[in-house]
Amino acid sequence: MKKRPIIIDTDPGIDDAIAIAIALFSEELEVKLISTVAGNVSLDKVTNNALKLLAFWGRPVPVAMGADRPLLAAPLDAGDIHGSSGMDGYDFPDPDRSNLLGEHAVNAMYRVLKESGEKITLVPIAPLTNIALLLRMYPDAKEKIEEIVLMGGSLTRGNKGVMSEFNITCDPEAARIVFESGIPVVMAPLDVGWKALVHPEDSVRIKDMGRTGEMIYALLRKYRGGGLKTGLRMYDSCAIAYLLKPELFEVEETYVAVETTGSLTAGTTVADLKGYLKQPPNTKVCTDINTGMFKDWLLSALKRCD
Repeated sequence: MKKRPIIIDTDPGIDDAIAIAIALFSEELEVKLISTVAGNVSLDKVTNNALKLLAFWGRPVPVAMGADRPLLAAPLDAGDIHGSSGMDGYDFPDPDRSNLLGEHAVNAMYRVLKESGEKITLVPIAPLTNIALLLRMYPDAKEKIEEIVLMGGSLTRGNKGVMSEFNITCDPEAARIVFESGIPVVMAPLDVGWKALVHPEDSVRIKDMGRTGEMIYALLRKYRGGGLKTGLRMYDSCAIAYLLKPELFEVEETYVAVETTGSLTAGTTVADLKGYLKQPPNTKVCTDINTGMFKDWLLSALKRCD
């Protein structure tokens, strides 16, 4: 089977770790590069976490450190959700720093894109700073990008601002550059992440899935992206799910704008589902998810991560 090449741009992050696991062990995806960006915790911490995960699985995927702060906004942090390290709850092996490239993530992404004989899909599950810098510094990179499948944004309320989701709120200006880039964009927003849940009985099944299952179970016990009684939200896995099983989602093509100047609404993704703004569509937005099918897919995918 021919694998689909992807670059994962990430800020691990407990739910990032689960998404990365599924991507790395998928028979349909080839992870060409993992780029890191400040988001859930600092750049040093998220990079360390990415290297720890690769050491845990013995995977030699190259890692490149990217932006340590947003383009313009003050840095944010989600250590209250993921723990001070970003992946509290499990005693990982020391990170394998031989996987860490000496070049900036933006340069590494550009090099991987240009060296590839086929187009590559970018999968940002973090603030979009690195992707925006890539598009601004290397405009010719667009011709080698198949599409951008991102986790971020919201159609309704927020989880960082009243109306805004964390990844977009972290760097609204970067998000605006990405959505206005002309590259095909798929947005897996909070609205589907809120429904993509792991419940207590699911976490017990995950625990029994070998070494990876034990690790993920330990992380989930520390994860405060919801609660185990009401369900832990698998936001970032929705982006990987779209790549591997798009039939899980209801999707609408629409115009999405990012609010950057509103004093109360900066970081809000304005999805014009009713066509009020009279703009051509620039995004495929996942508007709903089949929760039962998602859970079955997630558990089946995690079972293969050893």
